[in-house]
Amino acid sequence: MKTLKNNLIVLFFIFAANFNFAQADKQKNTTTKEFRYTNPITRDSAISMRDHFIIKEGDTWYCVGTSNPVWEGKNPGVRMLVSKDMVNWKQHSFLIDAKKLPPNTPYNGRFWAPEIHKIKGKFYMTVNSGQVTKEDPKGMATHSIWLFSADKVTGPYKVLNGPLTPQYNNDATLFEDEDGQVYLYCSGNGLFQAKIDLKTGKLTTPIQKFLDKKQPGWPEWMVGGIEGPFVIKKEGTYFMFFSTWTRGYEVALLKSKNPLGPWELASPEPIFGTRKKGYRQQMAKDGGYENLQFTDTEDPYQETGHNALFIGPDGNLWNSCHYFMYEKRPYPYSQTFEAWELGPQMGIEPVKYENGMFYISGPTWTEQVVRY
Repeated sequence: MKTLKNNLIVLFFIFAANFNFAQADKQKNTTTKEFRYTNPITRDSAISMRDHFIIKEGDTWYCVGTSNPVWEGKNPGVRMLVSKDMVNWKQHSFLIDAKKLPPNTPYNGRFWAPEIHKIKGKFYMTVNSGQVTKEDPKGMATHSIWLFSADKVTGPYKVLNGPLTPQYNNDATLFEDEDGQVYLYCSGNGLFQAKIDLKTGKLTTPIQKFLDKKQPGWPEWMVGGIEGPFVIKKEGTYFMFFSTWTRGYEVALLKSKNPLGPWELASPEPIFGTRKKGYRQQMAKDGGYENLQFTDTEDPYQETGHNALFIGPDGNLWNSCHYFMYEKRPYPYSQTFEAWELGPQMGIEPVKYENGMFYISGPTWTEQVVRY
């Protein structure tokens, strides 16, 4: 009897220990992590950029974009920012430093909207630029796409080919399909596409314009201008994000069953962005669309656009682009502008995919909490 009692006590302790371990494992597996952020993410005039493009490599995020000055002429080159937590960013280096380029370099100009794509183990950087001269102080006559490659995300990058197209093109992006074929998409008074061979850096099909800002039968919110394509494939469908500055700065979405189209709108309205009637009024007047009717969004921004997708802190897709505070923002927003608010800064938001469609939250301007 005593032996049976002892055996029962031993079994009880074994059961209790196993139960405690199981509960501990369960608790460990259900631990929730938090990511907190407030847009704009960067708040530093020294690293102000437009057209933020973020790529994650290992446990680190890297970002490139269009540095200031944007419109006046030369800018300092291709600036790279770095972060370990997606909140605190600092300058890493200049992947292209304009000061170190020979005077006759054919792409020593404006360095607009660079992107970095990892394809087949190498890093390919598209840069949009032309040669700034006394006769052409903005380098627009030769502004086109240049392709660079490197073995590491931080470089050094070497020119692979350029200019890739015989005309003005801008905002180049790359997309690798499942069969290994790579495609180049870009803007330039519309949206363009072609196949590209990354070994030679040459297009293997002619660059083709497939969408104009005033395409017959397409929405009026495109007429001011369209730019900044970014392509991703999901469940057999190709999705192309692009931006328009007609009503402020918004992101719209195309879809197709083929990487070269035909493309159609995935949504009749932009899926993300800001609209402000008081922004770029002269441009609207000059462009003939000043009477376009729409309602301002409630956010404090005048631009939230030229987007790209990246892998965020929760392992899911996130959106990046530049957030630019509205120069005429009304009460209750502060009428006193901080120095960093006078230029574009980085903004991020989570991306959702449901029922064959992408959605982007925001743009937000208060603290956001993502639990995962």
